[in-house]
Amino acid sequence: MMKFLAFLLLCCTAQAASLRYWIEACANAESQCRPGDRELAEWALEAWQSASGGELKLQKTADLAEAHIRVYWAAANQGLYGEARPIMVKGVRGSEVYVLPGIVPAGQTDSILRDAIVYLTCLHETGHALGLSHTAGFADIMYSFQYGGDLTEYFGRYRRALSKRADIRKHSGMSADDRQRLIELFRTNR
Repeated sequence: MMKFLAFLLLCCTAQAASLRYWIEACANAESQCRPGDRELAEWALEAWQSASGGELKLQKTADLAEAHIRVYWAAANQGLYGEARPIMVKGVRGSEVYVLPGIVPAGQTDSILRDAIVYLTCLHETGHALGLSHTAGFADIMYSFQYGGDLTEYFGRYRRALSKRADIRKHSGMSADDRQRLIELFRTNR
């Protein structure tokens, strides 16, 4: 997995790394994106910034060419649940993040569950954009289902912590290990 922050942190030893992000508008009907999905992606990025203990500053930009992290809404025909692809932004490594907002269990009508799945997918994929790799820890947001595990329970346990959509912002979805790995990534690359 790419070590995106390594390049940035070499030049930022005395202060927090500062990255710009851009989130695509929900204009592609095939993606099944909803207008509130941009907010879910922003909440995911805010969660990483908060978890970094002051080591990371993320700034929204309207200029796609300036963004280190670019969030796009994927359509089901693209075969993605989520994916992070490395890019270069003015000589610095960045990432295009693709999230499939239309992925919900068949017959499911719980809009909070749908938003929770979109949020957690944004959180997972932006974690990759920051340089985090998969883990085998089922409690981790960076968990990979290649290790097995119950997909329904993974999202269900998070959903049970929510009473309303706004609760997503209060419950990061990260484990203590996710937070520690993020902080170690910064400290290791200083």
